[in-house]
Amino acid sequence: MCFSATASFTSGAILIVAGIFTLRHVRVKSSIPFASIPLLFGIQQTIEGMVWISFGSPIFHSVVTYIFALFAYVLWPIFVPITIWLIEKNPVRKKILFGISIVGTLVGIYLFACSIAGPVTCSIVQKSIAYQINVPYPFLSFLLYFFATCVGSMVSSSLKIRIFGTAMLLSFFVAHALYPETLFSVWCFFAALLSLIIYIHMKDLRALVAS
Repeated sequence: MCFSATASFTSGAILIVAGIFTLRHVRVKSSIPFASIPLLFGIQQTIEGMVWISFGSPIFHSVVTYIFALFAYVLWPIFVPITIWLIEKNPVRKKILFGISIVGTLVGIYLFACSIAGPVTCSIVQKSIAYQINVPYPFLSFLLYFFATCVGSMVSSSLKIRIFGTAMLLSFFVAHALYPETLFSVWCFFAALLSLIIYIHMKDLRALVAS
């Protein structure tokens, strides 16, 4: 996250614990990928804590910066819509989510290629971390990125998942307005905290099944 290594490690620890509890509420195998999102965000936040403490150690810094970039730029546009598609029951919404998943996968592959072509670097800007990656056609690329991650969630037939997607989209605009140079670091932190909605969703779903 922005601001400090302590904030990143603390939020990472909280999310890892929350992620484990979220997975404990899973009763259907198809829900496991979606329920793992808080845990994965916790790992991502922990990695960013490592980025904070890696300045001054070039090799370690390069490794953890690339790993964070793979989470932030590559994983989420692929993973989020696919996990929601897996648990969707409504046939019309499922078809839409399948199409969004294809878009997200193509975007993720494209951004992966950009990250491999490199370089992926970062710097501290106004007490936050700014990541730099050379992406041709950045406007279209990131428009499709946010379409896959946010709109995909908003298509779900589950109210809580739609709330999660809507809140992620709103948090993007807040992060862009307040921290434009460190957008991905700050927005990923907001999205990580919002992933706790998934814990509530899985807990309520387990209670519904049990009743």
